[in-house]
Amino acid sequence: MIEAEWWEYDDADEMADAVAGDIGFIVESAIDARGECLLAFPGGGTPKPIFERLAGKSLPWKRVTIIPGDDRLVPVDSDLSNIKAIAQAMLPAGARVYPIAVEAEDYVMAGHAADARLKSLKWPPDLVWLGMGSDGHTASLFAGPDLEAAMDAPKARLAMGIHPDPMPPEAPVDRVSLTRSGILSARTIIITITGEEKKALLEQAIEDGQSSKLPIGRVLAEAQFPIDIHWAP
Repeated sequence: MIEAEWWEYDDADEMADAVAGDIGFIVESAIDARGECLLAFPGGGTPKPIFERLAGKSLPWKRVTIIPGDDRLVPVDSDLSNIKAIAQAMLPAGARVYPIAVEAEDYVMAGHAADARLKSLKWPPDLVWLGMGSDGHTASLFAGPDLEAAMDAPKARLAMGIHPDPMPPEAPVDRVSLTRSGILSARTIIITITGEEKKALLEQAIEDGQSSKLPIGRVLAEAQFPIDIHWAP
């Protein structure tokens, strides 16, 4: 059974304050223990106010490396790029922001390149922070020809290329993403979502566990420790 602790807030601002505080604690604890910290951040709109609050915290950011848990195969200055939003918020604070999407012949090769880049870092990450789409995807683990390979990837495979099918209309491009094993290797996993629809979807995915048809449910069903879920209306 999936072990999840829900944290519910009155609004997105209250959630942003709380999540930024929790991540700040993870950063301080990691640096105290190991002298450095590795974080994987999500894309989308929900994280942006949390990024802003984090960047305003007085933390030893020069010892922190931040990667996207997934990214779209677009130029880094594109508004569709997850690394762009992370960099805009966190580079001025002094953090090292490390892209995983690189130019390649195709999305499969881009996935191999992302995997190699991640293996140059000191794995595992101290935090993988996930979001969830209204279709139940998390990171870029979408339905399509690559989903099963991403779910069943060996522990040594941290990232791979993903071709969503159908393509998400808001961003109809190929992706690179952490695999399920890459996500679950993290020391801590948190999820942030907003809205009643996503709350109900995630609750059902957790209830279904191993039998869930949603990527988020299948990922969480393999987690070996409790997951913190932060939700606001």
